[in-house]
Amino acid sequence: MEESDSERKMEKENLGPRMDPPIGEPEGSLGWVLPNTAMKKKVLLMGKSGSGKTSMRSIIFANYIARDTRRLGATILDRLHSLQINSSLSTYSLVDSVGNTKTFDVEHSHVRFLGNLVLNLWDCGGQDTFMENYFTSQRDNIFRNVEVLIYVFDVESRELEKDMHYYQSCLEAILQNSPDAKVFCLVHKMDLVQEDQRDLIFKEREEDLRRLSRPLECSCFRTSIWDETLYKAWSSIVYQLIPNVQQLEMNLRNFAEIIEADEVLLFERATFLVISHYQCKEQRDAHRFEKISNIIKQFKLSCSKLAASFQSMEVRNSNFAAFIDIFTSNTYVMVVMSDPSIPSAATLINIRNARKHFEKLERVDGPKQCLLMR
Repeated sequence: MEESDSERKMEKENLGPRMDPPIGEPEGSLGWVLPNTAMKKKVLLMGKSGSGKTSMRSIIFANYIARDTRRLGATILDRLHSLQINSSLSTYSLVDSVGNTKTFDVEHSHVRFLGNLVLNLWDCGGQDTFMENYFTSQRDNIFRNVEVLIYVFDVESRELEKDMHYYQSCLEAILQNSPDAKVFCLVHKMDLVQEDQRDLIFKEREEDLRRLSRPLECSCFRTSIWDETLYKAWSSIVYQLIPNVQQLEMNLRNFAEIIEADEVLLFERATFLVISHYQCKEQRDAHRFEKISNIIKQFKLSCSKLAASFQSMEVRNSNFAAFIDIFTSNTYVMVVMSDPSIPSAATLINIRNARKHFEKLERVDGPKQCLLMR
């Protein structure tokens, strides 16, 4: 696919990739006009200024790579009024003296996922003045009808007590306005901690956060924009929002058993987050999902820089064959096979034949169907 003129212009001006996909790509995007049938899920992204919220959002949803988030900061400073194309802005961003991107007030973005599922992402600026406003004058508007609260902590923050105070204030507002919301805490910038200290520091923070969160339950993740931990955390978050995930997993299991696969993974097409998987054989690497997400996302971005679009890949050695292919309009599939007697053509045909069935499953209000064993 050819690059649009606007995309080439942005690259020339060092503005980084667009917040929405290239024209013609049926992928998730920010700023789409939403149909009336869309199922919107409100997601709050909160945390103190400089904790890394906007950088991680840009990597997951806007196709930035880690080193480009530094360029994003310079761009915000230079091009204040042309920021965040196709996002709904009620705010602006600036960069402080050490290069941290600061989001002011709240930025709203719509991210389309499977079928009619749309994430209504609220990226809330972390300056003290705005944080106080969230808990007073904007309390009902911010915390009403929230499906997920994601609170980001800078692991090296020098104001940990204040961070915890704001987090507790968020929880009080959530309990009052959205008591059924799921809570996720991301202990971010873990790459700045000495490797032999990471487990200990994260465990201590996790225990503190779970204690402070009661009676709500929180799920904690260690994250860094420089490795696959960011994908693990966001895959877990998105998984909680997919309405028909159990049915999807059941059909994925049946599909894997029919084609005699070792493992089948389903990725969201725009972000390459793992949204479902089934394994028939035990695998050694417990972090393989997020590693694959990170690697393929980087390769996909490399393709786009050459004005090409990534469609499929086959990796084969003496022990296994892995096939990554477009599956539905919103997903990629990865099939891992270890049986050398099954030719590649047979696996690719099976993937093609299953597409129509899984397209139906993506429709939130679609018929309840099952891929049956024959």
